[in-house]
Amino acid sequence: MIERGELRLPEMQRRYVWRATRVRDLLDSLYRGYPSGAILLWETDEEVPLQDMAVTQQTNPYQSTRLLLDGQQRLTSLSAVIRGEPVQVRGRKRPIELLFNLEHPEGLPVVTEVNEDSDEDLVEDETDATEDELQQRFNRMTFVVATRKLAQLPQWVKVTEVFRTDSDAPFLKRAGVTDFEDPRYEKYSRRLARLRGIRKYVYRMDVLERKLSYDEVTEIFVRVNSLGAKLRGSDLALAQITAKWRNSLKVFETFQRACAQTGFDLDLGLHLKNLVAFATGQSRFLTVGSLNLDILQRSWKASCRGMEFALNFLKSNVGIDSPVLLSSPFLLITLAYYGHKRDYNLVSEDAAHLRYWVLAANAKGRYSRGSSETLLDQDLATLRDGGGATELIERLRQQVGRLDITPEELEGRNQRSALFKTMFLAFRAAGAKDWRSQVAIALDHSGSLHRLQFHHIFPKAVLRKAGYSSREADDIANLCFIAGRTNRQISDKEPAQYFPPLIEKSGTVAFEAQCIPTTQDLLHVKQYKAFLAERRAAISSRLNEFLQNSKA
Repeated sequence: MIERGELRLPEMQRRYVWRATRVRDLLDSLYRGYPSGAILLWETDEEVPLQDMAVTQQTNPYQSTRLLLDGQQRLTSLSAVIRGEPVQVRGRKRPIELLFNLEHPEGLPVVTEVNEDSDEDLVEDETDATEDELQQRFNRMTFVVATRKLAQLPQWVKVTEVFRTDSDAPFLKRAGVTDFEDPRYEKYSRRLARLRGIRKYVYRMDVLERKLSYDEVTEIFVRVNSLGAKLRGSDLALAQITAKWRNSLKVFETFQRACAQTGFDLDLGLHLKNLVAFATGQSRFLTVGSLNLDILQRSWKASCRGMEFALNFLKSNVGIDSPVLLSSPFLLITLAYYGHKRDYNLVSEDAAHLRYWVLAANAKGRYSRGSSETLLDQDLATLRDGGGATELIERLRQQVGRLDITPEELEGRNQRSALFKTMFLAFRAAGAKDWRSQVAIALDHSGSLHRLQFHHIFPKAVLRKAGYSSREADDIANLCFIAGRTNRQISDKEPAQYFPPLIEKSGTVAFEAQCIPTTQDLLHVKQYKAFLAERRAAISSRLNEFLQNSKA
């Protein structure tokens, strides 16, 4: 139905957002015969605003249209994998490449973990697990997202290729099965047939009556998805907004793409929350259903201007040039509303105080503590009532107490801490460079050799052998920023081994810029805790200096 264009996507739906790991888990569930929910459709003759699906479709030859209200992520994923079609996500086409393990365990040795962490960590560390540990983990899995190395192993087959043919011969031959007597012959054949059986998995379809209006269907869509908590509030708000403002999704996505071109590829939900803030003076989506078309259109225009101010101020005045460096994107909404309430007319003192508030709120995780929407609404109310940056700073002080950063505040923090992002900003401002190439640290370096990573100064493998836990190894005071090539060359040596050649070649300046002690007796693993204590003191001093300088 999807391929023939018989099943279309209404404008009220969110776009395709699943990552390859979600598709992997869906395939695994269907392979095991687990329930996978129902599909909700609406068949109508009404002319309804549509959007393109993430996979290609033929033109619908029929007068009536069947619209997909619930099940888009699952069906799009299955269509892409079974047909071997790439999916289009934010204007880019990419394939979903999965591998199937012919030698997977019979049982279920891998327990699914629910990960609530952000998908946008600052940078990556490739030394957390050895290749042997990763391979052992993969061998316990039935489906994995494809890698070149795994795809070369004979027991791993490409899922899409299995769906494309009913013959087992190419897969058996590649796995080294050459005759019927091989005990693997029956096992592999049975498993390949079970994998192809996913094509026959039956979804129950609930079809809404043709006589329902678009507004009623929108209400059903909102209720179905809010009761099941399958969609976020922004997804439900989008459905309500597009029901009143037809074809507005294209308007929203055009502005979203424009922001992405400036380096801020933001979730559409943030732009909608900004729209609601400009329309109502608060950030919650609860009242979006009561806003009329005129208010929505006027508020959207004003919110776009506000967001443009926020992005320009953030990049040019604050030095934050990527959303990865924000502890919360809600900071953008407050900035946008601030500019709007000042009619974009700031004196130099206002700009200085606002810059300090952004950096301090970012470092302290203003919207990462407690109820983020409640805190955002407090700041919007402050601005709505005539307050400015001074009042925002005072609100922040009431929330977190002292605005300077103590060494104790760094203790136990890791790379997901708001302070980690401020560390990067402070080190960059101090002229931090890669230890080998002497190229200044930045998020947009080209090539895998120069791509920035966060590095464990005392490698995790070294600390693990010494009896330290992963949490202790991930302490923020054990992390710094270097290029990928440098990270790989260091491997699992302790700093007492790899620091001296680097210092002899380039001196201690590169280490001092990132507040890294170079005293020889602190660089042995037995002095790890003393090293952390000294570096925490140096980092807190650097961060406070960085924040104070922002007031100038």
